[in-house]
Amino acid sequence: MLVYPSGVDVSSSALRFLSAKLRQRRREHGTRWRRLSAGRQGLLTLVHLRNGHPYAQLAAGFGIGTTTAYRYVTEAVDILAALAPTLADAVRTASMKAFVLLDGTLLPIDRIAADRPFYSGKHKRHGMNVQVLTDPFGRLLWASPALPGAFHDIRAAREHGIIDALAQADIPCWADKGYRGAGGTVRIPCWGRWESLSAGQQAVNRSHAKIRALVEQAMATLKNWRLLRKLRCSTTRITALVQAVLTLHLASSDR
Repeated sequence: MLVYPSGVDVSSSALRFLSAKLRQRRREHGTRWRRLSAGRQGLLTLVHLRNGHPYAQLAAGFGIGTTTAYRYVTEAVDILAALAPTLADAVRTASMKAFVLLDGTLLPIDRIAADRPFYSGKHKRHGMNVQVLTDPFGRLLWASPALPGAFHDIRAAREHGIIDALAQADIPCWADKGYRGAGGTVRIPCWGRWESLSAGQQAVNRSHAKIRALVEQAMATLKNWRLLRKLRCSTTRITALVQAVLTLHLASSDR
């Protein structure tokens, strides 16, 4: 396999953060020697998450075995995932905001037609449903564990306890029509076809759409990590990958 120098468009603060966590892990476990330093292991993980390169290519580029590359990436992802904010953490942060934005996204996966639990009728493809909470400016606060794509947004939000948590904290939440019937503090546009709505309802929906538009910024933040654009791993690993990306994003944003 040919090897060539390349670059990755990730903040150096993300690499420093991950490298520090890996060094801490090695001290705690008394690790004396590894094929890669903590910094190189961190870089290996960032390249995998950001560019979505398979382990064979990563192994060739870093001069290690494919199994070693998989093990190093898995270790780093699990460390990052454990540091991701919980829903309770996000609600505490959101309580200091005027409101939050709630939306769901489908992360495509490589499944066949027989895997019906992962098929999203809305998106007409197989994937995993992830719910996202952002602040009023579209900045990520929290990303949920991944559920099979057959889950509708309202069902996924209830499954994670998002609606009840926001209601208990009395935090206003803007969402789209996919959350119809959520209740609590969740606000959705007026229901019905555009031409059947009154002038006042149309004005409300236009205002609602302008507020919600910023949630697309959060979705773009997730999809900028190219691994999440087409996941080819076990579905049991997807939650850890999403949480790892969230941790890296928040760590870079705080610096």
